[in-house]
Order: sequence, then structure tokens, then C-alpha cells
Amino acid sequence: MRTRITRTLGALALCGGLTSAPVALAQVVGIATDQQGSLGYNTGQAVAKIANQKAKIVARIQPMSGTAAYIPLIDRNEVQFGFCNLVEAEYALTGTGNFEGKKNSNLRMVGVMFPLTTGLMVAADSGIKSIKDLYAKRGSLRIASEYTASTIIKYYIAGALANGGMKYEDFKQVPVSGFVKGMAALGDGLVDVTLISLNSAGGKKVNAQLRSRGGIQYVSLDDSPQGQKLFKDFLPAANIVHMKANPNIPGLKEAANIIQIPWVMVTNKDAPEELVYAITKAVVENNKDLGDTFGAFKRWSARKMVPATKVMYHPGALRYYQQASVTVGK
Repeated sequence: MRTRITRTLGALALCGGLTSAPVALAQVVGIATDQQGSLGYNTGQAVAKIANQKAKIVARIQPMSGTAAYIPLIDRNEVQFGFCNLVEAEYALTGTGNFEGKKNSNLRMVGVMFPLTTGLMVAADSGIKSIKDLYAKRGSLRIASEYTASTIIKYYIAGALANGGMKYEDFKQVPVSGFVKGMAALGDGLVDVTLISLNSAGGKKVNAQLRSRGGIQYVSLDDSPQGQKLFKDFLPAANIVHMKANPNIPGLKEAANIIQIPWVMVTNKDAPEELVYAITKAVVENNKDLGDTFGAFKRWSARKMVPATKVMYHPGALRYYQQASVTVGK
């Protein structure tokens, strides 16, 4: 995908192609998020702040139990915006995967916020550093499971386990309701393995809880061709990425190969075009401010904001991308 967004924005502003005046929208705009402490919550907070300050849109976040709870609300236009990963957006649209038999055909894409980076996490003193280490101890370990309110999380975990030739049934399964509860279960000593997003508030809390055990450590996946194939059988839109050791990020005292998937903003097909245009514009043109509010936005890339996907882009978002000369993937 090509983009000329940086130089084009300036030209459009000079010629009036992009209005500098904020769009006044009287309604209160709902932005659905996961529970406090989650990546989804932090994303929503940052976008709502920019919408309020820069676009003069009265935006309010609405924390819920997880994507499985709020994606149907967006499909029914009861909430205007929300966030999920691209795999789940396509599952929801087509009624497959964790939305088997439940099509959400009114979903539309706004764009990629940033790559979602996450992975299997254990206590640092567990003796587990790689997926091979996890395989060796699998029978005795407790793993967070079910995720009734955030059902896509099971697919993340299943993909990571498949990478090492494992499945859920190889572990002692401990049901949790949602993503944040699953993270907390590791800190509370209820599970030995869970999924935690990179540098998330929830992960930082668990790291502090387990300070006496050296904190937390990501389980490094197998990035060989065979390992990649096993992983992508579960998560075709995801990638295994190498993260360098960084003592300032919980879970990365040592380098690790973990999961990365596009984290996207979605809306309803009937959301007002001017509203979606204004939100899209605010996100793109104020990305530095977004990054200052929530560091994950520093990984945003205009070049990767509009990938090819089964989920159609909303006309309001497309109008902005066309004006900014951002080529939409097909």
C-alpha cells in the first residue's frame, strides 16, 4: 500500500481541502471499550480525548466486559465506535470463528490504530522462557480459559499453543470472564499461563504483584517456517514478531517472539458520514498527541492504516483517505 499522507496533508490544508475548523456534532458519541486497565480501554481513552479536544466531538468511553459484548451493539448502532483486532472484525462480519453463526453485517472499518502486540505470559521464575519450555511442563500448568466476554482471546492463546504443538486440553483450564480478569488471574496466583498485551496497564499491575518472583516474562514463540505455519492456521492475519529485551517493559527482561495483529476501530454502516470523517481526521492528524496519551499509538503508521480486509471501510473514512491520498488496500 502506498501513501503520500505527510506532504499531501499540508497541501490540502493550504488549499482548503481539509477544513481546519472542527466539526461540531451535538450528540454524545459512544466509544465502546474493554474494562479499565486493558489495551482497549486505553485506546478508547486516547481517542475520546482527541475527539473532544481537537474535533469538538462530545465523545464518551463506555467500558464493557469485552469485544463479544460490544461488537453486536455497534452492529445494531447502539454504540457508534469500538475497537477489536482485525481477525475478530472479519469473524464478526462473516459469522465465523468466535462469532460462529452470528453475523454482524453492519460493521464497517475506520482504520488501524496500531499493531496489537501480545503474548503468552508466565511468572519470571517459572523456568519457562520458550514455547518448548512450556511444552515440557504443560501437564502441570494452569491456563486462563473460556474468556466468555472476550472470546477472541481463546484464539490468540490457541494460536500460540499450536505454535508449540499444544492445545488447551494439555493444560488445567481455569475459566475467566474477560481479558482483564485473565491478566489478573496470573497476578493473583490463580493461573500459571495467561495472555497479556505489551506494556499494558494490566500487565504492569501483574508485574508489580509478582515482583518477589522476578516479575513476568513472555513465552517466546517458535518463528521457524513450521512454527509460523502452525500459528497461522489459527490466526492467518497475525504475525510472530521479535521483540528485543527491554527491562522497562514488563515481560521483556529477555528478548521474545510474540504475537502481533492490527488493532482496528470499527463503526456501524449507518453512522453519520461527517462524524466518521471527523474521527478519522482527528486520529490521523493528531497522532503525536495520541501517542503522548497512550504509548501504543507511537507504533501507528499511515502506510498500514488501511489494509485490505473483508470489512468494508465506512464512506466517511474513505472520504478522508481520498483527500489525504492514502491508498486503501484491496
